[in-house]
Amino acid sequence: MDSKRLTLTDKSYPEILRAISDPPKELFVLGPLEELMAKPRLAVVGSRKVTSYGRDITTQLAGAAAKHGVVIVSGLALGIDSLAHQAALDNGGLTVAVLPGPVDTIYPRSHHQLAQRILQSGGALISEYPTGVSVRKYHFIARNRLIAGISDATLVTEAVLKSGSLHTVRFALEQGREVMAVPGNITSPMSEGTNNLIKHGAIPITKTSDILFALGIDTTSHTLARQGSNDAETAVLALLAGGRQDGETLQLSSGLDIALFNQTLTMLEITGKVRSLGANTWILA
Repeated sequence: MDSKRLTLTDKSYPEILRAISDPPKELFVLGPLEELMAKPRLAVVGSRKVTSYGRDITTQLAGAAAKHGVVIVSGLALGIDSLAHQAALDNGGLTVAVLPGPVDTIYPRSHHQLAQRILQSGGALISEYPTGVSVRKYHFIARNRLIAGISDATLVTEAVLKSGSLHTVRFALEQGREVMAVPGNITSPMSEGTNNLIKHGAIPITKTSDILFALGIDTTSHTLARQGSNDAETAVLALLAGGRQDGETLQLSSGLDIALFNQTLTMLEITGKVRSLGANTWILA
């Protein structure tokens, strides 16, 4: 897949990113970024070194937000970033990775498969660096302004007091975005950064509904949107609410005969309630 090059004058260049104080003059994109920018987007960031608490809460919150149609944005780094991307994917959601180098040179290399999975699931990889540019130390801080810049809000799930992820918070505040943080054990250095953010005005997040409320997502209407026009459609939608499923398993679990199941799935796809990931795998749209 070849990357798409966007400039500040291109209609497809994200308007929210164009409006920041120092937007990249060029943006290199793999995946349907324009479609993803039409959905609510949450940056999920934090420390590279993660405790079991940080792992659990990141997986839980990012996964649940993704189930509600929120696109998870992060930097494909070790630790919280990769956990957030994986949680979105595991729950049938969409995610965008902002890279510190070219989109055809995955950094870190150990996340090559994760990057491919992001693309295969309908997500995107973006960068301001063209092919051939080597990753430099200053790229990581510059990358953080783009993570915040394409997101409606930023959530820090676990961070030490001087975590690099707090650069993303600074950019988010400068860009007028909401900042959220997960409170942690007051004796844990790994939660000192998030607890300090909350002391200084960040929105404390203790459950998924806190995130959805901050993003202005009406969970009632979201639930109603998952109701089908008949019992067969509602049954299939309820099964997919638990995450992606292959068609064969979905049909068996639904209890519908093959003809009715195929007809139901076709109608749900036509009405935009489900979408195919290919290879007979389905998720909620």
